[in-house]
Amino acid sequence: MDVLAETRPGAPAPAATRSGPRAATVLSGAVEVLPSQREGRTSTRFTVAADETVLPGHYPGFPIFPGVCLVEYVHRSVLATAPEQEAGLELVAVESTRFTGPVYPGDALTADIDWKPVDGVTWQCRAKIRSGRGDAASVRLRYRRGTDGASA
Repeated sequence: MDVLAETRPGAPAPAATRSGPRAATVLSGAVEVLPSQREGRTSTRFTVAADETVLPGHYPGFPIFPGVCLVEYVHRSVLATAPEQEAGLELVAVESTRFTGPVYPGDALTADIDWKPVDGVTWQCRAKIRSGRGDAASVRLRYRRGTDGASA
């Protein structure tokens, strides 16, 4: 998926992809990693900027943050919070998504991500996203250890 990009603090956008000179980035803001509350769970925060590039067309006069951007937020959160030994995780599946509440410009989002090892080389990450109004989405993604990660 060419639009997905790692966003550890200070990480630059990819320089080139198969589809063109620069990969598209869906989110303009940074993902903030929060202190871990328990083993196997990570949390992040992201604020939807009023000038996010996706908002003018979704929907003109009544901007709502698109669901695909919530998936991107979870993906960036996973990459930012991956265990050290799992550097280089590669997204292999979007297993499920459920959008349960609208997200508007200015909303501060929190994602709680539960990590579950599947078979020694893949991970399942289940995320719950909340805004100040309550639940916004649940997303389940599957990752595989990349070639630069540790071997099983």
